[in-house]
Amino acid sequence: MESTRPIRALIRGLDALTVLNLRNGATVSEIAQEIRLPRTTTYRILETLSHAGYVFRDPADDRYRLTIMVRGLSDGFDDEAWVTQIARPHLNELTKDLVWPVAIASLSGTSMMVRESTDHTSPLAVERYSAGVRVPLLTSASGRAFLAFSTPVQRDSLLEILARSTREADQLAANRADVQKILSEVRAQGYATATRPRRVTDEITMAVPIQIEDRVLAAVSIRFSGTAVPLKMAVERFLPKLRETAGQIRSAFVEQQRDPPHQRYRPAQVR
Repeated sequence: MESTRPIRALIRGLDALTVLNLRNGATVSEIAQEIRLPRTTTYRILETLSHAGYVFRDPADDRYRLTIMVRGLSDGFDDEAWVTQIARPHLNELTKDLVWPVAIASLSGTSMMVRESTDHTSPLAVERYSAGVRVPLLTSASGRAFLAFSTPVQRDSLLEILARSTREADQLAANRADVQKILSEVRAQGYATATRPRRVTDEITMAVPIQIEDRVLAAVSIRFSGTAVPLKMAVERFLPKLRETAGQIRSAFVEQQRDPPHQRYRPAQVR
């Protein structure tokens, strides 16, 4: 049972803004019909939004339109924050199933930043990585997955920046032919891998991208011991479930954008 009830007036105002965002202006009657409210109630909502500076009534055709102030509402929007909230339960389920630690990472500057991981719940995590850890683009599985499936323009821009970097992890960017070969292999097989030598056994990371059309939103990865799980076995056992999880996160993210939270609590029509 919810501890608080939604503020219906606020939800109605957001509904009105949503309608105006999809049109080049709308009359009171058109908006009232769309959000299923009486015309007088809709008029009060629009006048309130106008007083706040988010809409204005155009005297030329008596239609309400958005002002530039609405754009400011999106300045703090963070896709990565959304995807982390969406991804968390899917990552936890994947770790319950496979036991090995999994994570989701997205681009941050010229590195990949871990946004969420299950290292704290996986008994097989040798080292525990938490949100905020950065890994290199060229030598990490998530970074390679991101680069391989990003647009050519974004990929080339990032590689040019990395080629001028003095960081040891970025030195591979100086050899464009080797980089292109690695990324071509990643695209061909649909996943990326990276190996980290350890004293007892090599640690292998496998990652797949989460794509929204031509954009790579993030990469989902799993870390495991190369001795306990040879790569060929990991491809057979882990890869299908890793791809399934990436697909679930993608679908949930797309649905989140199509159906914003405030629209899920649409009040009944007021008579």
